[in-house]
Amino acid sequence: MKILVTGTEGYLGSLLTSLLITKGHEVSGLDTGFYKVGWLYNETNITPRTLNKDIRNILPEDLEGVDAIVHMAELSNDPAGQLAPHITYEINHLGSVRLAELAKTMGVRRFLYMSSCSVYGVASEGDVTEESPVNPQTAYAECKTLVERDIQPLADDDFSPTFMRNATAFGASPRMRFDIVLNNLSGLAWTTREIKMTSDGTPWRPLVHALDICKAILCALEAPRDLVHNQVFNVGDTANNYRIKEMAEIIADTFPGCKLTFGNNGSDNRSYRVSFEKINTILPGFKCDWNAQTGAKQLFDLFSQIDMNEDTFLFRGFTRLKQLEYLIRTQQIDQNFFWAKK
Repeated sequence: MKILVTGTEGYLGSLLTSLLITKGHEVSGLDTGFYKVGWLYNETNITPRTLNKDIRNILPEDLEGVDAIVHMAELSNDPAGQLAPHITYEINHLGSVRLAELAKTMGVRRFLYMSSCSVYGVASEGDVTEESPVNPQTAYAECKTLVERDIQPLADDDFSPTFMRNATAFGASPRMRFDIVLNNLSGLAWTTREIKMTSDGTPWRPLVHALDICKAILCALEAPRDLVHNQVFNVGDTANNYRIKEMAEIIADTFPGCKLTFGNNGSDNRSYRVSFEKINTILPGFKCDWNAQTGAKQLFDLFSQIDMNEDTFLFRGFTRLKQLEYLIRTQQIDQNFFWAKK
């Protein structure tokens, strides 16, 4: 299968492409390169040819001969999305829908969209499922719901979209992110030997390892079409719903000498548990291999191997908001988040 992956130079994309290639697929990439500077450790796996391009500038010829698209190239978390909400809607919503429409026109048969469990926002009763009402709390999450809404009607006999609502990712990646919760707490535990929670840690979050997300993508691409056609899948495992407090305790136990303290309720009211029964029942070959304990141990081992220090942990290239603010401040990207002309 000839697969185009958008966001190949990101946290997930750098892991996904080598997996797809080792499974025999022909992979090409597209990435605007905002986070090219962030590289935590070296991988020996082969990397695909990647077109350095903004998704808003994709042309029909960029999609010639492509059988499937895995689309994840968006402004990638809540803080980055709030930096300039109107640009977030332009890229994440309008840009993603335009890509799907262009893909359909060009005969791309499968389109996997990387959505997010953050669309559930605040959910107080039971484990939310794919059928539960969405309740997005941020521009980033709102755009995910809008893309799902606008791409679903495009589905027909020749164009088959699938929507992957990923739980909160964690785990090691060459294009590391330290602005997601388990990775951030692990980095604090390693560099400061202390985790000082500003909240009481009671909110729930579902977690999924980056490699398990990649596994889900591979399974969805290779699954019989009728199983995934125009379907929404929560990506993760129901056993991997954790309170923030539980994550912190797991990390403190994994990183020797780490002191853990908690504060009062914080300002972030997002709390939700998610059911992952559908993906584990329907999608052939999918089962999570990782949990918070094994993920924390992976990070501890990695930090030990590369002798990670505080400067590396705090480097802007590993935090999406810091890097975007830097590119804006240095006028490398303009007010519309396009690369500035020299």
